Amino acid sequence: MSAPLRTLAIAVLGAIVFIALGWMLPLWLLFTMTKAIAFGLIALGIVALMRGGLVSFGQGLYYCVGAYVSGMLASRLGITDVFVLLIVGGLSGGLVAALVSPLIARYRGIFFAMLTMALSMVLYGVLAKVTAIGGSDGFNVPQPTFLGYLPGTGSADFALYAVAVGVAAISAAVCRIYFDSGPGLISLAARENELRVEYLGASVFALTARNFILAGVLAGLGGVLNGVALGHIDPFFAYWTTSGEVVFIAVLGGYASVVAVFGAALVTELVRSFANQYFPDSWQLALGLFLLLVILFLPRGFGSLWAGATGGRAASKWRARNTTPDEEPAE
Repeated sequence: MSAPLRTLAIAVLGAIVFIALGWMLPLWLLFTMTKAIAFGLIALGIVALMRGGLVSFGQGLYYCVGAYVSGMLASRLGITDVFVLLIVGGLSGGLVAALVSPLIARYRGIFFAMLTMALSMVLYGVLAKVTAIGGSDGFNVPQPTFLGYLPGTGSADFALYAVAVGVAAISAAVCRIYFDSGPGLISLAARENELRVEYLGASVFALTARNFILAGVLAGLGGVLNGVALGHIDPFFAYWTTSGEVVFIAVLGGYASVVAVFGAALVTELVRSFANQYFPDSWQLALGLFLLLVILFLPRGFGSLWAGATGGRAASKWRARNTTPDEEPAE
């Protein structure tokens, strides 16, 4: 079985396991996991940028665009099917990212991060002033349907959770296949030496734009899921602290593993929930200490716990396949 097919098979199997597990979970945990998946999708887009040496502090823009476009579609036009909303929201986030990418892709380092954050705050300011769509209060989103079926109150959370798991599995598989492909591996080379990558014939500008559009699509999907799960959308989706929380998750997960990003998102949501319950005035302190511990002991994130060993075995197999007996190093 080829590597892409194996990745897809693992993603399908993982989705089935987590959906089956959802039958035994309480409703509050299903809601928390759905939110974690939504934030994990946005963080996965940041991971795609991190592999190229860039960090965006403005993914809230595309997260908010996906949420607002799908929310308006549901509340104003009555189109509440969650699959339609996901497609429209993801495409909206990707389209806006495609329009912005020619400007963004020219910058690096702190300039890239600050420009992305500035654009996100521009959208926040505009949405907060437009009273026709709720202004700073936002607007409510009607309960979604699933291929024409409107589940009851008890099963609605599970149905949305199952859809979120499916979207996460597909997104993780696609990103894993892309990261392991030629263009995906060039991102790691560009992270180390952009000039050498340019001399070898690859365009760092095109690479950055491609990764940025992918991040926009994933953020749009996350916006749809969170908007539908919360039942309410407001301009705070585009606020800089929202983007900062997702960067927090991306740093925790690291860029070595796509699965670790969703695990980091779930851990962050659980820490936030319990810290907010028991330390309502200092839960940010608990999250900050948690991040410091991870950076201290796992500087490459959770994914380095297993990705390092896997990468080492893969490198050994590659060398074994591509090294002739005459090229074997002398003992």
